[in-house]
Amino acid sequence: MICSVKQSVTTTINGSDLFLRKRSPAHPIQRSSLFLPVLGETQRFSLSVSKPLHLSSAENLSLKARRDPIKCEAYDAADSSKPVEPVAPEAVNKVKIGLYFATWWALNVVFNIYNKKVLNAYPYPWLTSTLSLACGSLMMLISWATRIAEAPKTDLEFWKTLFPVAVAHTIGHVAATVSMSKVAVSFTHIIKSGEPAFSVLVSRFLLGESFPVPVYLSLIPIIGGCALAAVTELNFNMIGFMGAMISNLAFVFRNIFSKRGMKGKSVSGMNYYACLSMLSLLILTPFAIAVEGPQMWAAGWQTAMSQIGPQFVWWLAAQSVFYHLYNQVSYMSLDEISPLTFSIGNTMKRISVIVSSIIIFHTPVQPVNALGAAIAVLGTFLYSQAKQ
Repeated sequence: MICSVKQSVTTTINGSDLFLRKRSPAHPIQRSSLFLPVLGETQRFSLSVSKPLHLSSAENLSLKARRDPIKCEAYDAADSSKPVEPVAPEAVNKVKIGLYFATWWALNVVFNIYNKKVLNAYPYPWLTSTLSLACGSLMMLISWATRIAEAPKTDLEFWKTLFPVAVAHTIGHVAATVSMSKVAVSFTHIIKSGEPAFSVLVSRFLLGESFPVPVYLSLIPIIGGCALAAVTELNFNMIGFMGAMISNLAFVFRNIFSKRGMKGKSVSGMNYYACLSMLSLLILTPFAIAVEGPQMWAAGWQTAMSQIGPQFVWWLAAQSVFYHLYNQVSYMSLDEISPLTFSIGNTMKRISVIVSSIIIFHTPVQPVNALGAAIAVLGTFLYSQAKQ
């Protein structure tokens, strides 16, 4: 910034004769103005002189209006505030992953609780599975229409590659729901923790892939723990057991088809799962009608409403909404974290669901059964480490 003196006379006086006065009518003609911008503000002073004006030195200039020396500096407006320390990208990424995991686990636990409540009062897993897919599809269509989420740009080739993924997803979803309608939630998830074993076996014998020795060794506690938990299950049911096993196999094929078909596709995880839900809904609806049918649904609805009351409607809506949300968050997390981190998070999700369902539904568990579950989950964790 520049300090400037405007004057109408050019004769000189000594610097000691220069002083500040208030503007008054006594000196109307010979008048000088000194503009001193101090800390971003412009202060105006009037200099009245009775003798010719001369500045012999800037050092001799003193301002009686202010005892402290005034420092005139040139600075940019952005420098007037203290610099903000940048946040480390690693810290932000850790917080983001933590939020993804916490949301994913919480939504999954809530879904399993309400899903089991609905199935206990309304034992129609095909319709329940259809409603969860329909609710998620409707939510995403509304999001796209209102511009809350950006609609994906797809073509016919995209839907062709998505079709086998949707078929496998539909089978896995219905099979898991059928399993939970017959056995405890904890037992279903114990059996579903054996999914890595199916993944290795399918990849090895159908796709010809080979794995390191630690991967094969990690299958021993997975298979052994699941077998021990199944043998010692108090409420064992063959349909529930087979439903969980079919679900494992179907989700393995879903993952294989997804990896092969989505290479080079620029669709976000959220939109990818939305498209998957819509296509799965189209595939599942006619089968649900054929297997169960509107007559069975209507009779079951009257029974559930008479036993539970209007609260049953909330249960049904909650299980449908939370099913879509937890799957959507899991697919969104795949865009942000590594496969190893995702597999570890999936293992911890199983633990949270098993423990919470045992507590909420008061599921009787023998010590040997709990040991088998712990061994199976530990094997899943070891598999995720060895695979990477």
